Parts: sequence; structure tokens; C-alpha cells
Amino acid sequence: MAEETPQKTPRVGLFVTCLVDLFRPSVGFAAIKLLEEAGCTVEVPEAQTCCGQPAYNSGDFADTRDIARNTIRAFEGYDYVVAPSGSCAGMLHEHYPELFKDDAEWGPRAHHLGKRTHELVSFLVDVMGMTGVAARYDGIVTYHDSCSGLRELNVKKQPRQLLGSVGGLTMRELPGSEICCGFGGTFCIKYPDISDRMVTDKAEDIARTGADTLLAGDLGCLMNMAGKLKRRGEKTRVRHVAEILAGMTQDAPIGDAK
Repeated sequence: MAEETPQKTPRVGLFVTCLVDLFRPSVGFAAIKLLEEAGCTVEVPEAQTCCGQPAYNSGDFADTRDIARNTIRAFEGYDYVVAPSGSCAGMLHEHYPELFKDDAEWGPRAHHLGKRTHELVSFLVDVMGMTGVAARYDGIVTYHDSCSGLRELNVKKQPRQLLGSVGGLTMRELPGSEICCGFGGTFCIKYPDISDRMVTDKAEDIARTGADTLLAGDLGCLMNMAGKLKRRGEKTRVRHVAEILAGMTQDAPIGDAK
């Protein structure tokens, strides 16, 4: 059930994410456009850095806590914190409170941040009550459900709901859409052979759909799948779902040579 739509203009702090900042800034601009269209005031705190997930996944909890404290400070005062990434949003929402569960000062602050943190598309649908967008995309798309967004934040129906309103777009469900693509943050570095097998299977499933465009809500997954598709010689375009929903597709697809 959707949450009640806020009555005041929500003040949203956008957590941009490292990959968006470094590799795909257009996703950040698309997120801002969608949030403003939904009636939010959006700010991007300059003090934000990484969410700390690479250190966390590597067992370096001391550095993770230092990074988390910076994030908590940077986003205090906002009504909501929104990220165009289920992975990063899941880190703030699920893992920050666990990191500080025994800390009398930072535990409540981490818990408060977690409660206010949302993945972008689920925020638009579940909090802001958005039911459709005015964008158009003439193509056949398929959608990969990224692990963290799906399993930690229950992001599944929301992107499909909004994509259903995009003019010219045809949706074809991806077999095994809920199966990991093999990226997994540091997983692909620690277990490269397993990761490659997983993304190879994913690329084969994508090709079988006949879709000309692959979408997802996490840039790490998208970059991983785009790389494999390109190495296989596939012509599938790869984009973040926010770019399609915002009608911002002027940049080259993810993975294309600059």
C-alpha cells in the first residue's frame, strides 16, 4: 500500500552515488527532474561521499563507520533522502542502523536516516503517489531487478508501473529478472570466474527477450551487463530507468564508447 502523499513540499536530499557521479551524471539530473516533477524541493549536499559499501562488504567496519558518520551528518535536516540506486539506498536504510546498534549517540541518528531513505522510483510511487510520467521512448525494453533494491527495499512493481505510462514503450519481461547479474560490488573482484558466468547467463537471457533496451535501477549492475553485452557483440542499449522516465536519453547508452 502506498504511503500517504506528503501535504507540504518535501525537502529531499539527493544521494548521488559514486558511480553516477563518476560515470553517469545524467542519471543524477534525471533523478532531480523526476523529483521536482513530483513536487519536491531537491538539494545535493556537497559533503556527501561514498555510502561506504565497498569497505562494508570487505569487512572494514571501522572505515565504514567513519564514512557513515559523514553521510549521516550531511543528510540531517532533510525530510527524505533519495538515491537512484537500490544498493546505496539499502546501505543507508538497512545497514547503517546495524553498524551503530550499540552506539548511544550514532545509533538513533543512523536509525532516523534509515527511516527517511528511499530508492528513487519507489519513493516516487510509494511516497509521492506518482502514477505515471509524460515521457516517450520508442523501443522494446526489458528490466533487471537489482538484488539490493528487490530484496532489501521491495522495489519490483514500482518501476514497471511508471514504465507502463511511457509513450511508445513496449515491455518484455526478462527471464530470471530477479537473479543476480554477478556484479555484487566487491563480489565481482573476489570471485571473477563466478561473476563472469553469472553475467554471461544474464546476457543470454537479455538477448532472448528480443528487447532493444535493457533497464535497471542500479548503475553497477548496468555497467556490468553493458560490458558483457558489448563484448558479445550485442546491440542492446543499456540505460538507467530514471533516464527513460525523465525523457532524458540524449546521452549515449551506458557502455557505449565515448
